[in-house]
Amino acid sequence: QVQLVESGGGFVQPGGSLRLSCAASGNIFSIASMGWYRQVPGKKRELVRHITSGGSTDYADSVKGRFAISRDNAKNTVYLQMNSLKPEATAVYYCYVFTGRDTWGKGTLVTISS
Repeated sequence: QVQLVESGGGFVQPGGSLRLSCAASGNIFSIASMGWYRQVPGKKRELVRHITSGGSTDYADSVKGRFAISRDNAKNTVYLQMNSLKPEATAVYYCYVFTGRDTWGKGTLVTISS
């Protein structure tokens, strides 16, 4: 069993920044990939950013140049640095980890509003 603990969500004004973190624990041999997804009411969950075991990243065009993903392998933790936040980025953000099977976090709410 693998468990994920997310933190860092909250309220921020447009143009501000937040950093999300996700720590994995449990029966972990290796983490092939980690990432962040987001979801708003009435819409499907979508990829924000993703990072592989080799360090390469994938991201949605909408966050290019504004959101950065990083990881600390020793702590089994992934981070999402979000800069220049826009109101449309308001969503519940979910951590995802693949260790041979899919594991999802419970989600952390990010609200961008004046």
